[in-house]
Amino acid sequence: MEITTVKAAAREMVSGSTEGLVDLSHRIHANPETMFEEERSSRWVAEALDAGGFSVDHGVCDLPTAFVASAGDGPLTVAICAEYDALPGVGHACGHNVIAAAAVGAGLALAPLADDLGITVKVLGTPAEEGGGGKILMLERGAFAGVNAAMMVHPAPVESPHMPCLAVSHVDVHYKGREAHASAFPEQGRNAADALTVAQVGIGLLRQHIGTSARLHGIVIEGGDAPNVVPSHTVGKWFIRERTLEHLAELEARVQRCFEAGALATGCEVSVEQRSPRYSEFHHDEELMAIYQRNAEAAGREFPDLGELIGRMTASTDMANVSLAMPTIHPLLGLGSLPVVNHQPEFATFCATPVADRAVLDGAVSMAWTTIDAATTDDTRARLTSKSA
Repeated sequence: MEITTVKAAAREMVSGSTEGLVDLSHRIHANPETMFEEERSSRWVAEALDAGGFSVDHGVCDLPTAFVASAGDGPLTVAICAEYDALPGVGHACGHNVIAAAAVGAGLALAPLADDLGITVKVLGTPAEEGGGGKILMLERGAFAGVNAAMMVHPAPVESPHMPCLAVSHVDVHYKGREAHASAFPEQGRNAADALTVAQVGIGLLRQHIGTSARLHGIVIEGGDAPNVVPSHTVGKWFIRERTLEHLAELEARVQRCFEAGALATGCEVSVEQRSPRYSEFHHDEELMAIYQRNAEAAGREFPDLGELIGRMTASTDMANVSLAMPTIHPLLGLGSLPVVNHQPEFATFCATPVADRAVLDGAVSMAWTTIDAATTDDTRARLTSKSA
């Protein structure tokens, strides 16, 4: 079977699934579920794959909302990752509904072709990208075992063959002080809110002395109960980002000293909790990335010259840890939304519009075609089958 015929069959499968894929994207969008709570979303994605002939293993890796769906049994195994968790407060403002539906579309396109291509296609339902590190846990617990290459697509304001990525550490800082009447007996108190304030000031001053790639940002989620009671317990959530895990470790140590300064200045106790595995830097597979861009352009996507913008669009993802274990790509699907950007409520609105629906279909076709090219290009296939998690 000629490649053009195979690709035409894949595109026809996606086109024939348009109504179901768009409905899936919109259902997930309308029912946002935060990390590790994606019960409906993961079930809907798994059901769509099961109906398309996949064998689905639910609740893998001791994660109730994770799954592995498989079709074919060829020696080249490609994993397509589906994300479906939402953000607190702003719902699907990162467009994971688009990611999930595109992954299903690519899987449905490849499943009938798997035997002819000599591939095993897996669609992995990966929970908790937004701070929980679901893919890292799945990687550590064997869900990616035997996978030769991994891919996914992600909506963004602009199109790009890759996402600039920083390593990140997610931490909670807790301060424990002592209550007292804030007016009558303030000297008896140890103010945990003051401790957190001191730490925030220290981190703010630290920003002058960190590299241009580093990012420090946090919020207070517990700061006291009443103005006339000295707060005895406060909690802050912080993201610490740097360009590599090595540089991240150095920055974490400096931020830790800011946390300790808050405790020292106020007489409180401090504890720092690592909320998820650390996300790494991303090793983009250049060959797969180039194959994807050619196919995406053939599917009708356009890749503008982003200039300095692409260098400033730094984010973090647990897909980066997968990239350290096997050839991996993470292209961006542009929704043409600027000045609206990810993690804004307005971006959530964009992710259930016709332009986002088009991105679902184009992303599915582009990933399917990329897999077909990888499977039928001798050198690429040989390189990929020599590598696996």
